[in-house]
Amino acid sequence: MFNFMKKKTTKTETPQQQAERDSAVDKVLLGYEIGAVSIATMVTGLERDGEALTLDLRLPKDSNPEVIQQELGQLLHPHGITTIHMNVRLPAPEKGSGSSLPKQMPKTTNAMESQPSSGANNNTSSTNAEPPITKAAPTQASLAAHPRIRHIIVVASGKGGVGKSTTTVNIALALQKLGNRVGVLDADIYGPSMPTMLGVADVKPQLENEQFVPVDAHGMAMLSIGSLLDGDNTPVAWRGPKATGALMQLYNQTNWPQLDYLVIDMPPGTGDIQLTLAQRIPVTGAVIVTTPQHVALLDAQKGVEMFNKTNIPVLGVVENMALHTCSNCNHTEAIFGTGGGEFIAEQYQVPLLGQLPLASGIRAQVDKGVPSVLADDEFATYYLSIAKNIETNINKFAKPVDDKRIF
Repeated sequence: MFNFMKKKTTKTETPQQQAERDSAVDKVLLGYEIGAVSIATMVTGLERDGEALTLDLRLPKDSNPEVIQQELGQLLHPHGITTIHMNVRLPAPEKGSGSSLPKQMPKTTNAMESQPSSGANNNTSSTNAEPPITKAAPTQASLAAHPRIRHIIVVASGKGGVGKSTTTVNIALALQKLGNRVGVLDADIYGPSMPTMLGVADVKPQLENEQFVPVDAHGMAMLSIGSLLDGDNTPVAWRGPKATGALMQLYNQTNWPQLDYLVIDMPPGTGDIQLTLAQRIPVTGAVIVTTPQHVALLDAQKGVEMFNKTNIPVLGVVENMALHTCSNCNHTEAIFGTGGGEFIAEQYQVPLLGQLPLASGIRAQVDKGVPSVLADDEFATYYLSIAKNIETNINKFAKPVDDKRIF
């Protein structure tokens, strides 16, 4: 459930060894409690480099970091973690506590040392204490491409209710229909809908060598947190760190096949999950879905700005619910306004990939688990056109593949 940022190590781990060690660390952190509260809720940053584990912690007052470090070391040592580094933050002292000096931060030490440090070292003056180690967040430029995935496309929107997931599943099927090997990752942790839309709501992913085997959904490799829940009405009531950890686990601990495209359905907004993805997953480009409505455009602009700031290219804009044709009189009306998608595309100098109608048929098909492209209905051509427009320019954004990367 935690995001492990892998680095090159002197000892090469097999994928199975890596998954087993990561799982063991998760269980230890979830089970270790401080005042009846799991320390997992206090982790603000986590990185494992082989046998060394670095934790950024925000601990409650009166905590003893040195004791915590030693106890975690004892619990993790049987699982191959020989060194623990802890960067600790403690609450500021309350006013009137009798001292204006903050508590001394412990030095980053090796928790696996068999003998404790000498008394002289334990009484080191606070003026000699080492400051916590801080590291800049990873950037897209520093992320190597997945060795088995050629392009990763995220489909995002600034707000909910604009048809993002319906657009995602049909774009993925359209890319497949054009002859590509396609996978789908449902990163909408709080509202996973891909299993239902693809007609595989009752299919559970298998585990093989501690990795998920994606569900086969009409020839596409699909994985969603919804496939792991007990039922459609089970809520995912998780705080940000747990939700982002789930996203990274679905991405990293899945045995993805060779893919030309992995299409990721993002949750609405610009929060923790979006930022984690931007810092941890090598994205080729983003597709922004909006409606012509003014309020939706404002949020879509925020989405474009976020991707620009995180150096993820915006492949283009899809304007959904552009026009509605009455099924009785055939009168066509722009219910949500006109020109919204064109406005954003022109403002940010990105392509307008396509405009989709507001039609009950599109909704009915995904509700049945047979989206329009799969059903080859009258609306399939819209999505095929969008997929062709994506393919036209995507190669210029592709990341170089590192064939030596090990997961």
